[in-house]
Amino acid sequence: MLFQSSMRKELARSFGATLVVLITIIMTIVLIRTLGQAARGSISPQDVLLIMAYSALGRLPIILTLSLFIAMVSTLSRMYKDSEMVVWFASGRGLIAFLGPLFRFAWPVLLVIALAALFVWPWSNEQTVEMRQRYEQRGDLERIAPGEFQESSNGTRVFFIDRESEGRTGSNNVFIASTDKGKSAITTASSGRVEVMDGVQMLILENGQRLENAIGKSALKISDFGEYGVRTGDNSVLGPGERDINTISTRNLIKSPTRRNLSELAWRIGSALAAINFVVIALALASVNPRAGRSSNLIFVIFTFVVYTNVMSIGQGWVTLGVVSFSGLLLLLHGGVLAVSIALLAKRHQNWSLRDLFRSRRTPLAIEGEIRP
Repeated sequence: MLFQSSMRKELARSFGATLVVLITIIMTIVLIRTLGQAARGSISPQDVLLIMAYSALGRLPIILTLSLFIAMVSTLSRMYKDSEMVVWFASGRGLIAFLGPLFRFAWPVLLVIALAALFVWPWSNEQTVEMRQRYEQRGDLERIAPGEFQESSNGTRVFFIDRESEGRTGSNNVFIASTDKGKSAITTASSGRVEVMDGVQMLILENGQRLENAIGKSALKISDFGEYGVRTGDNSVLGPGERDINTISTRNLIKSPTRRNLSELAWRIGSALAAINFVVIALALASVNPRAGRSSNLIFVIFTFVVYTNVMSIGQGWVTLGVVSFSGLLLLLHGGVLAVSIALLAKRHQNWSLRDLFRSRRTPLAIEGEIRP
């Protein structure tokens, strides 16, 4: 009982501290990236915090897996350094006996990782994509900011207004440059207002001038007007098209087992399996080298995590290309890593070495040589 409780307390403290640090780092990176997208006009500035929240939820499996891995390795390494492992070994606890307390502590985290990879990941990506699409599909007048040149949704017109009036229904000193059907036109007006005619949003310009000419020709047509209507409510709506693979729900991936869908499903299931493997890897690799210092273990942990996740991404591409099957990837990659980890753990538990193996092979020959006359 003392053995399990001491392990859980130590793991809980280390896991909590690591999780806070990783979330802070990830959120800082996401904040910088999101602000850059908002500055480029890819997302709405009002949606920055919401997109950050969705991004953090989407990265939850990676954050939790790495936090759990670092916490276990750091805890076990400290126990080696402070000679606590020697005490437990002397009391009859082998290295494999640590698997029980580790998995008892880790199973709620592993469950959250599996649920996040299978369900939260596609949902958060879908919400982010929908928010970006709604921002891209907004009306031309909604894009206009006073004192700034703003391009329309279809890229054929550029608007500029000097200042806006009440309710954003009227503006002064309006400028519109447009290119359509081989003609370019520049329209200026002293004022403008927004009206809806037959369900279509119109910008009614008053007391202005319009310059129009055919592209590539020198002829210029100039006309003055007292009132001129410009249609602005015809912003195009994005068609269904091909959805991003990371926005498709796990249920739909299973219903439509194409190579593309199976590759994404392999990554989601693999994220849960990798988290389980990292528990065994942490116990198999945790050790301490007094000459190297504690930072060497952390560098090795991060290197192992990066290599494993990169191989998962490569395997995902192989499933898409048909190089390996869905079940083959799960068996070869995650099953292979688990087998190697268990073999390494058994080697350390039994204190096996190549020298002992060679010695055991040479011993019968030596004995036979001694009894031979």
